[in-house]
Amino acid sequence: MNVLKVPKLAIGVFILPALILYICIVFIPILVSFYTGMLDWNGIGETKFVGFENFRNLLFHDPVFWPAVRRTLLYAVASMVEIPFCLIMAVLLNRYVRKANTLVSIYFTPVILSVVIVGQLWKTIYNPTSMGGMLNEVLTSVGLQSWTHTWLSEPKIAIYCIYFVSLWQYFGYHLLIQFTGVQNIPNEIYEAAKIDGADGFQADRYITFPMIVPIFKISIVLAFIGSLQSFDLIMVMTAGGPAHATDVISTHMYNSSFLSMKYGYGSAIATFLVALCLVFTIFINAVMNKVEKRFG
Repeated sequence: MNVLKVPKLAIGVFILPALILYICIVFIPILVSFYTGMLDWNGIGETKFVGFENFRNLLFHDPVFWPAVRRTLLYAVASMVEIPFCLIMAVLLNRYVRKANTLVSIYFTPVILSVVIVGQLWKTIYNPTSMGGMLNEVLTSVGLQSWTHTWLSEPKIAIYCIYFVSLWQYFGYHLLIQFTGVQNIPNEIYEAAKIDGADGFQADRYITFPMIVPIFKISIVLAFIGSLQSFDLIMVMTAGGPAHATDVISTHMYNSSFLSMKYGYGSAIATFLVALCLVFTIFINAVMNKVEKRFG
């Protein structure tokens, strides 16, 4: 087979414009945010350089920050829990359902809806009974009135209500990714395995699951990093309330920057979030690469 040999200079010339653009829209804003995090600044007036004071206050003196980090990480872990179920469902749909593409498209519908629409829809569902909340109405109608709550107003359960909405909205997204991966596995491999006596669950264990690991890794990374950056759904449904009970890192950053007018402090939170995303991306890739080598 003839291999086209391209000079390294030519490769560099074609890559350089994209690399410069990437640096300008990704790395430079990160560096600017890090520098701004060292300022005492309200975003409008004069700036005062305070070094790492904002980061020190963030890590050791902010009562909202660490609970927000915990909720963010829990949000990210919860978003990954549904991915194995998506994979199992994708396998079942591919094997037993005729015209499964139509069904997957239906599951994907919530993903294409605006987050504002989804948030307002579920706020209505979670409303108290006095405001016509559908969930409480259903519970009351089946004799489970003791289970009713003011779902988004109770600090202990509000964040879990938001987790559920997020899982509901993005279930179809990860199902589509896994379903596409399963469909791309050649049928010839399953036919050869069937001749050797491997069929059904055995074929999934030794063929489907090992070959789907790269696709599975994509879903894991997208779900985890996307959840670390979660903002819009929470702002629509609770705006971080009640009493900061649903604050995550991004909402705390927004409130600090634009409501409390502590732009330098908000930039410090943003820098922490970028570092957290980078660390976990490297960690997840390392773990999934080991899994891929083991089952590849």
